[in-house]
Amino acid sequence: MENGEQLDAAFDATLSQLKELSDPLTRAKAAHRLAGRVSEYGNEFQAVRNEAMNETLRTEQRNATQLAEELGISKGRVSQLVKGAPPERLFLGSGKVIVALAEKLEERKLKDGRDKRVQGPVIATEDVQTYERLRTLAEEVGLDTAFERIPLGGNVHLNRNNLVVICGPRLSPLIEQILEGDPHLRFDKDADGWYLIDRNTGKIYRSPMDKGGNGDIAYFGRLPRPDGKGTFLYIAGIHARGSGGVVHWLNKELATVHREIKVKRFSTLISSRFDSDTLEIVDSERITPYYRPEGA
Repeated sequence: MENGEQLDAAFDATLSQLKELSDPLTRAKAAHRLAGRVSEYGNEFQAVRNEAMNETLRTEQRNATQLAEELGISKGRVSQLVKGAPPERLFLGSGKVIVALAEKLEERKLKDGRDKRVQGPVIATEDVQTYERLRTLAEEVGLDTAFERIPLGGNVHLNRNNLVVICGPRLSPLIEQILEGDPHLRFDKDADGWYLIDRNTGKIYRSPMDKGGNGDIAYFGRLPRPDGKGTFLYIAGIHARGSGGVVHWLNKELATVHREIKVKRFSTLISSRFDSDTLEIVDSERITPYYRPEGA
């Protein structure tokens, strides 16, 4: 059975089970909940459809007339749909993108202006800047974003669609555990500080910032959710400024990485340099292959 037919069968089975609920209140509540989910996913289904139509035409599997016949719509409608949001938006998400940033404990002044300093949860300025640049990129491809704090301890809800997490493993044991499942790249630490290592080559990547330089290295990947029902995008520099390098690179490479990776799992390392005066990212590049977990 084709995958599309399997999905149709699953929807039919769900509807049949719903109709068979004997208690009317239970049936009403279940139907109301499912109707809300259908509405919620409607825009995401449309985004997937439009991206797939773009790819079908781009790879010349069908021309516009043939695609219109396959979908049962007019050729004009095909043209209208494929001229909408660019297909590469699907790499970031198919609905509102939630960007989760980690809090860390830091000393700060009291808000009343007194000199007394206290420790409290904050989000690194560099991470906020990274979010703003990611929000701009998302808007350029037609996606809305929302900002979310990951509280101290790193307990982030990962079992959601359209999620981007910016959080180093030192701030979240949960993230650290998921990263351990990457057979190719990993964070590690020794007497000289944190670094990233390519397990395939044994090469160690240390941040230039640790020796007074104006660059950093970041991990970038699409990782599995704990529930096994999807993935989330993950960004983490050795230092917070390195995360901004990933977004700088995505601004240049989003269409290319989408063509190569789509929404499949991967991990890679991104190197970036920043201006020592303005601290703005001025250059970025991918320095390892797109590593893929077996079977992904």
